[in-house]
Parts: sequence; C-alpha cells; structure tokens
Amino acid sequence: MAVNDGTIAERPARGVRAFAWAMVAATFAYIINNFLIVWLEFTPPSTLFAGESGGIIPLAVYAVAIGLAVFSVVSRPGTTLRTEAETISNIARFIIRAAFWCVFLVGLADAAVSFLRVEEMLGALVGQETADGWNFNRGRAPELHGPLIVLGIVIAAVTRGTLAFQWLALLVVIAELNIVLCRFIFSYEQAFMGDLVRFWYGALFLFASAYTLLEDGHVRVDVLYAGMQNRAKGFINAWGSIVLGIIFCWVILTLGMETRSSAINAPLISLEVSQSGFGMYVKYLMAGFLGVFAVTMMIQFCSYLLESVADWRGEPGSRLNQNDGELPGH
Repeated sequence: MAVNDGTIAERPARGVRAFAWAMVAATFAYIINNFLIVWLEFTPPSTLFAGESGGIIPLAVYAVAIGLAVFSVVSRPGTTLRTEAETISNIARFIIRAAFWCVFLVGLADAAVSFLRVEEMLGALVGQETADGWNFNRGRAPELHGPLIVLGIVIAAVTRGTLAFQWLALLVVIAELNIVLCRFIFSYEQAFMGDLVRFWYGALFLFASAYTLLEDGHVRVDVLYAGMQNRAKGFINAWGSIVLGIIFCWVILTLGMETRSSAINAPLISLEVSQSGFGMYVKYLMAGFLGVFAVTMMIQFCSYLLESVADWRGEPGSRLNQNDGELPGH
C-alpha cells in the first residue's frame, strides 16, 4: 500500500525525539551515578530490589534526567527532527572540543614537567617540595592536571567554530618529528617523548569518531546500501543507530564503569602511570578517553537516529545524495 510522503513528514515525531533525548539524558545520568557510587560510595540503585533504601538517590538521578528530557520534547511540539539532531550534535561537539583542549594543555604541561624532571631542573623552577610531590601522580594529577582540565573546559565553552581536535593530527606529526630530530641529530631521547605521541594519537582517533559519524565518514560496506533510495537508507540507518550504535556504546559504558575494578574506573581511581620511569603521568587519562569515546558516540548516534528517521519520513534537508523514494514494498 502506498504511503504519502507528505503525510508521514507532517505527523508528530515526539516518540523518537523523546527516545533520543532520553538516551542522552540517561548517558549523563549514568556518568553522574558512576561518580556517586564508585567515588563517593553511594549505594547503587540495584539494592532497591533487595529491600534496601540506599539506592534511592542514584535512581532519582535517572528519573529526573529522563523526566526533564521527555518534558523538553513535549513542551516543544513543533521542533523538527533535523533541528533536534543538530542540537544533540552540538552537545557532542562541545565535549570533543573540551576534550581536545584538555589533552592539548595537559600533554604540553606534563611533557614539560617530565623533561625538567629528567634534567633535574624542576626543583629550581617550582620549588623542591612541589617537585618532590610531582614525582608521584597523587601530587601531579590534582595540582597540575586538574586545573588544566578545568581550563580546557572553560576555553571550549567560550570558543566556537570548527572542532579543535582536527589540530591533533598536526600535533601528533610535530611530536613524532621531534623524536626523529632529537634521536638522529642530537642523540637524545626520553620516555616522555613517545608517551606524548601516544597520548595525542589515542585522543585523535577516539575523539574524532563521533565527528566522523556526523560526516558519514566511517567505512561502510554498501554493496546493497549504495543503490537504495533515501527513505530506505533512512530506515536502515535508524535501526542501525539503535542496534549497532546505541547498544554498543552502552556495552562500553557498563563494562568499563560497572565497578571500581572495571577497565575505565580502575586506572582513573588509582591514577595509573606507565612503568617507564621518567615518562609522562597521563596513562590514567588515556583510560578516560574510552569513556569520552562512548559518551560522544552515544550522543552522536542519537543525533544520527533523528536524521535517519527524518530521511525515512521524507522531511526536507536530507544530506543523502539520492532523491527521496519509497521503502521497498510500500
């Protein structure tokens, strides 16, 4: 039976909008609860099923976050799917921009401190007591990394324009070139130099994933997909965003942050460092990169879901190349 494209496009899309915003809200609620449960030792919500009342606060965080998300959708009935998708994408853009400034500032500062420590000049610049504290990450992380991370977030909040992580590619090249020049011209190489390359390299690929999804730049096996009409593509992309995207990101978050000993939480809690002696003290932050990856991809998949449903509904403004068409069998 044929379906009128205009009729579909005119129907309210509150359900999918509410779902997308609820997923975004639940993601941030999960991160907040991870801090409350793992770091502040609040009782998890699961204890409510055992008859305990201690998990009411984490559960309330989910309820409030999702409730506000749904209320936001209901209170804005005229918002289009593509407008909503752009708003959600802007959240991911801000997180990525903030993450870039954080790794840029922390990378430069920690590499400089590591160099001064190797050359035994750190104490003369910052004082011997501070230098002794920065020999261990329990001193360096809160006193050096912490303020720089806050500064990076502030810079991201007051700057606009292109995503700053794109500069990470150039920074990685410069850091690697520095190793080559120092090794073969000056016969000088230290562990922190390679650590800086890995620090920025890891950030580049994990932070850029959400942006690549936004630009549809990920590798796609499109033997069948390439020949489909826009509406069919939108249908496939919408379900793919849920089944292969959102669920995948939840798996990363739950496995990485389920307990204190999980893959993301454990290095952050212990402020883990590498065993290279005079290397950089940023290994614990690299574990956090995976969390940033999962959160930004989750948000971007929610945006992509809305864009895809808009394509399936035949709404104007599609970024797909082909003309709108009907789903097979309609």
